[in-house]
Amino acid sequence: MKVDDLKAKNGVSLEKNRKLVILAVIISMSFLIYSLKLFSMQVLEGAVYRKQSEDISSRVKTIPAQRGEIYDRNAETPMVVNTDSFAVDIIPGEIPAGKYDTVASRLAALLSIDKKTIDMKIPAGIRSSYTAVEIKSNVPFTVISDIAENKPDLPGVSWRSKPIRNYIATGSISHIIGYVGDITKEELKVMYNQGYTNTSIVGKTGIEKQYDYLLQGTPGQESTTVDVRGRLLSDAYTTIAPEMGKNLVLTIDSKIQTLVEKALGNRVGAAVVLKPTTGEVLAMVSYPYFDSNLFSSENSSTEYARVVSDPNNPLLNRAINAAYPPASTFKVIMAAAILAEGSFPPDKTVECSGSIRYGDRTFRCHIGPPGHGYMDLKNGLAQSCNVYFWTVGRDYIGIDLISSYAKEFGLGQPLGIDLPSQATGFVPTAQWKERRYHEKWLGGDTMSTSIGQGYTTTTPLHMANAVAMVVNEGIIYKPHILKEIRDPATGDIISTVKPEVLHESTINNEVWKVLKEDMRYTVTDGTVQFPLKNKVVQIAGKSGTGEVAQYKDQWHSWFVAYAPYDAPPEDAIVTAVLVEAVNVWEWWAPYATNIIMQGIFANQTYDEAIDALGFRYLARPVGRQE
Repeated sequence: MKVDDLKAKNGVSLEKNRKLVILAVIISMSFLIYSLKLFSMQVLEGAVYRKQSEDISSRVKTIPAQRGEIYDRNAETPMVVNTDSFAVDIIPGEIPAGKYDTVASRLAALLSIDKKTIDMKIPAGIRSSYTAVEIKSNVPFTVISDIAENKPDLPGVSWRSKPIRNYIATGSISHIIGYVGDITKEELKVMYNQGYTNTSIVGKTGIEKQYDYLLQGTPGQESTTVDVRGRLLSDAYTTIAPEMGKNLVLTIDSKIQTLVEKALGNRVGAAVVLKPTTGEVLAMVSYPYFDSNLFSSENSSTEYARVVSDPNNPLLNRAINAAYPPASTFKVIMAAAILAEGSFPPDKTVECSGSIRYGDRTFRCHIGPPGHGYMDLKNGLAQSCNVYFWTVGRDYIGIDLISSYAKEFGLGQPLGIDLPSQATGFVPTAQWKERRYHEKWLGGDTMSTSIGQGYTTTTPLHMANAVAMVVNEGIIYKPHILKEIRDPATGDIISTVKPEVLHESTINNEVWKVLKEDMRYTVTDGTVQFPLKNKVVQIAGKSGTGEVAQYKDQWHSWFVAYAPYDAPPEDAIVTAVLVEAVNVWEWWAPYATNIIMQGIFANQTYDEAIDALGFRYLARPVGRQE
């Protein structure tokens, strides 16, 4: 073989060997990399993957947290607690094949329900599922004991604790506290990101809804190992205990609430008692009312339908969610405007002959001919003379200023009370009427507005706050129901609600002093002398009788007041009472106000107060007796 051929052959061999070496190195490096990755996954990151594996193969059951309790302002006896109860579930996949009908029938008999109820909750399409389905809640312990005794014949059936809300305080307090219920699909869409689930119990109205996020608590968890189909693989459970929701202390005084409830009686209407210098609501009554416990029962849908169909609407909180013409209570605001503007001196008189002619219409004062005679502001307010306020309102104040002062007192404005909803009422203006009805504002409209009629509407809470402005000499505080948040385990105060100024008026201090004197004179020498006679406390206030178009010869009865007249504002309370025109006319609002003031300042019950005032012969049966 030639030398050149040999060299060529050796060169080819070397090239092959070099490629083999490179290939071997690549294979070795790949093997090393995969080995290192496998080592990392199994050893270094093994805990992470094992945790993921456990999550995938775990069945987690939520343990509901008990809702926080609710107390009145004295924080001694709860008004709302939780009662132990149980819910019964079925895991359809754990029922042996062919045994579903037998198990469902036996369980239905134990729960005293129809088997069809279970069939509706577990249709044929999900009977192989290992997801628990709630069959019935609010199941007593005695029934759970029966189920436990028959457990061998009830495969797939289980039970769990599911506390229910027990409303100890019922009656008128139900409008304030509200009630709870199962979360709806619509609610879940909104609240899902806040930690709520399809089994959550949520507040529907009142404080239960307003402070649901505080009352809810934190659910616990109970988990166990299952296979990929959800079948139980281990009897070992891991439990995270739930945390109870916060306890709430309200501003409501239970004794005053009961007193006000009985003073209003079974008359359709509302009443509010307010601390003017803090905005604390001591009592809020609306009649008719409902029992919150009805909505926690298995028949809640039936009860809800019954209450909703009631023509007097027991679900309506008339103290804050219904707006009425303020009638002559509005004259307190008119008096403030007259005093503040100075365009018509308070000692100047207007002659009342019982009526006044304006345009082609005759406006009649409430007493008719021969009228009140010559009225100045003080006596015009005391005698509630419409002619005086018609004349001064139309000719010297005008609708723009009237509207401005009404809003200064908080009418037509949100008050921000900590309840889920509140009507704002309405204060009209000339511009509004032109836009709304395409009609010019007339002098007759101003006259109607001047005596609290026409387009003006307001709530009892707004009128209570308006009187609070008089007491505070120009300051309105935001009304509130929550007083304190407390730890459920220790009872320690977590936070306290501080008074919050809602509005501060620029009206001169002298105006408030004169207005207070005039409101006191209205009680001592005005139209309400007899109903407001009281030896215990000096009351100042104003009555109102509102026309209602749909009720012929019937009127709303109003009275707004504060007492003691001669005490510092921090010692005073404010009341607003409204009795609707649907009731038999008896001018009850001033009588109810006196009963409330007597009960509070003499520390008397309703019965003691009416006996002390000599009102026993006037009182008719009230909505709830204790």
